Amino acid sequence: MFTEQEMAYLKSQPLARIATVAPDAQPDVAAVSFDFDGEHFYVGGFDITRTLKYKNVRLGNAKVALVIDDLESVSPWKARGIKIHGMAEIVQGQGQKAHLRITPFRHWTWGIGEPAFKDGRPAIIKTEHQPG
Repeated sequence: MFTEQEMAYLKSQPLARIATVAPDAQPDVAAVSFDFDGEHFYVGGFDITRTLKYKNVRLGNAKVALVIDDLESVSPWKARGIKIHGMAEIVQGQGQKAHLRITPFRHWTWGIGEPAFKDGRPAIIKTEHQPG
């Protein structure tokens, strides 16, 4: 699913951005902290049940995107990151707090293990995930 270098990168990053879609098709993006167990991403919060991301998933829009990225250096410019497309579901976490559990079905990686640009073009690696 994720390479060792991608796993190390994910474990080194404290923040992500999650995109969800409301029933009226309005997209919403929010900065979040996350946990990753090697198979699923978990997004929680102080009271996630009051957030648009939670409400959008609860109302049946389970497709989400998650981006974890940073700048390794600005001189020279070295961007790196991982974008995930997945399905979210509401689960009860520790202390019975609700969380979103995201199961990835594809991801794109740049600047992790390889330069983000090669021959003046973006060098993005796309990976499809197998269900189950």
